[in-house]
Amino acid sequence: MIDYSLNVAGSEWIIIIFVALVLILGTGKLPGAARKLGKAVNEYNKAKNGIQESMKEVTDESPKISGPVESERQKLETIAKSIGVKAEGKTDDDLRKIISDKIGQKKTDEPENNK
Repeated sequence: MIDYSLNVAGSEWIIIIFVALVLILGTGKLPGAARKLGKAVNEYNKAKNGIQESMKEVTDESPKISGPVESERQKLETIAKSIGVKAEGKTDDDLRKIISDKIGQKKTDEPENNK
């Protein structure tokens, strides 16, 4: 039997694709096509960076818990610490109220876009 499969490595595919583009577009249209492709990649990167910045802003606001918490009190202390509240000398109910008040303030401080 004769094996007719293409045994082409990765770098050779780049050459094959480039030759195919030259044959399809011609040498006159190739720089314009490359320019359009460059603009499209640039717009994609701008959008991707904008989304990453937005996600970074959102994730900075959430409390950071590095590991599992053993008790409800430890969870309350971790959340209180992440929002800048000292937990010493406060009961669990006091901490719950302070945390809910602080979280409620963040939501109401945001400007309304519906007006």
